[in-house]
Amino acid sequence: MTDLRTPSLRGCFCCGLTSSSLSNPSRRGFMLGAGALAISAAMGRDGAGAQPADTKPFRIDVHHHLSPPAYVTASNDSGFGDPLMKNWSIEKSLADMDKAGIATAMLSVTTPAVNFTRGDAARKLCRESNEYAAKLVADYPGRFGNFAMLPLTDAEGSLRELTYALDTLKADGVALMTSYGDKWLGDPSFLPVMEELNRRKALVYTHPTAANCCVNLVPTQPPVMIEFGTDTTRTIADIIFSGNARRFPDIDWIFSHAGGTMPFLIERFVRHPLLVPKAKETVPEGTLTELKRFFYDTAQTSNRGAMSALAAIIPPSQIVFGTDFPYRTGSDHVKGLREAGVFTDDQITAIERGNALKLLPRLAS
Repeated sequence: MTDLRTPSLRGCFCCGLTSSSLSNPSRRGFMLGAGALAISAAMGRDGAGAQPADTKPFRIDVHHHLSPPAYVTASNDSGFGDPLMKNWSIEKSLADMDKAGIATAMLSVTTPAVNFTRGDAARKLCRESNEYAAKLVADYPGRFGNFAMLPLTDAEGSLRELTYALDTLKADGVALMTSYGDKWLGDPSFLPVMEELNRRKALVYTHPTAANCCVNLVPTQPPVMIEFGTDTTRTIADIIFSGNARRFPDIDWIFSHAGGTMPFLIERFVRHPLLVPKAKETVPEGTLTELKRFFYDTAQTSNRGAMSALAAIIPPSQIVFGTDFPYRTGSDHVKGLREAGVFTDDQITAIERGNALKLLPRLAS
């Protein structure tokens, strides 16, 4: 049996990436306080599973799903959705958070968001869902944040909802699907929304979905198994090689599930500008420079294989804690990060809280 505690991978030599490439500071610096370091020491490498009774919850979960009543009704009317999504409750979220020592969960609606509808119906569903999430944030101070949903294929509707969500509801950022039908996030039709997100220096969390090309592609493989990770990879590439990463440098991006398959395709990403000269214009400082500016969560990937691959090319400062609740538990990920043996205790503390505070400074108080 493989020992998951063996020394971690420290570099990707095929791409010329070594451990020194992991130490680049993020563009928004942050220093862990003594309290956070004490928590790390208390939890230790074997502090997996439930939160000790005498330890105050401190983790920030950036990938935590809610199911607003209006969204459940829409899913029932449209014939989609699974029991975990439809049977979600605030009590279940809080219980899981308390068990895993999660202080704050950033709420977002899972796939397909409003990809199944259009027009006024999509606008109305976004508004009702965002208002429901905002009420939870207000009713449970400090326990929740909100990534607001937008009807992205509707530019006018998205700009209206973006203004309302950020200015009136005080959402912490927005949640976008990785694709909308046959368009990924670098598509020119989304430029008006991207321009506004950049102007506002907004935080954008992304969640994978199945694109038109790949729904029911192979009967033995549901989209969540392969297509979700692949769609995350597609949208990362589209944002970079459309030029949007450099055009909109003030958007902070969080990509789910350790960046999908991107870490395993890193040579393809790095070599693309060499093979397609036009692509050089989009990455004048190289593909890695852009990839290292993004943030990546640990949801469904808190294991040695995925974390080793991600950490070989992305600094630990750009990795944030995510659980994918209700599809996985917080305790799964607390345990998984420690058993993976990839990060030091201090790095785990930063992943579980400090790195998210760079993006969500209001949670520091």
